[in-house]
Amino acid sequence: MARVLVGVKRVIDYAVKIRVKPDKSGVVTDGVKHGLNPFDEIAVEEAVRLKEKKIASEVIAVSCGIPQAQESLRTALAMGADRAVHVEVPQAQYDTLLPLHVSKILAKVAVDEKIDIVIVGKQAIDDDSNQTAQMTAAILGWPQATFASEVTVADGNVLVKREVDGGLETVKVKLPAVISADLRLNEPRYATLPNIMKAKKKPIKKLTAADVGVDLAPRQQVLSIEDPPTRQAGSVVPDVDTLITKLKEKGHL
Repeated sequence: MARVLVGVKRVIDYAVKIRVKPDKSGVVTDGVKHGLNPFDEIAVEEAVRLKEKKIASEVIAVSCGIPQAQESLRTALAMGADRAVHVEVPQAQYDTLLPLHVSKILAKVAVDEKIDIVIVGKQAIDDDSNQTAQMTAAILGWPQATFASEVTVADGNVLVKREVDGGLETVKVKLPAVISADLRLNEPRYATLPNIMKAKKKPIKKLTAADVGVDLAPRQQVLSIEDPPTRQAGSVVPDVDTLITKLKEKGHL
């Protein structure tokens, strides 16, 4: 049976209104509700379903981040993951952590744990990079199937149905492989109270980036983060001629 590694990320809750810091160095995170990235939640659900179908023998959740990242790992464990790996990253380094850093960490953990399938969310809702799955596959030299809306594992292959602009595309890749979960892949389960209590007893292995041989030196510098411009109020015009005149005045025609 396959061994599955699931990448999870702690992000600001999707329902929270994002506020930019006064110094424009980032967004406000102190005292703000966080949770498991929704696409990663879908990835965890798919991994647990593979185990329930007797396709996977073990599901391991991994997260890179500050100590609070363990909250998301506990959620993954409560959903059904067997154990977790927390690669702790200090806040100063976490602020400049890039998908490439995370990809290198995931690739090393995948090799060390003898993983057959890596599943991650297609993107995180905080930075929307949509890069981690692709770069992890490249580093490992494994085939990839991104934006998965249906996953079938059989005979050492993964059949993935994915949504593309023209409809649906089905790809077949050999194991080991990397998969990224799209929105319609499944409906994640709620973690029940008994499973939340059981999750507290499941092991979380703590590592550092140095332990897996990954250099977290920043590769880019954020110069400024600003709120998007406020949308101007519209106005009603009496006729087409007035509309054209106003468009010309604003330089749109």
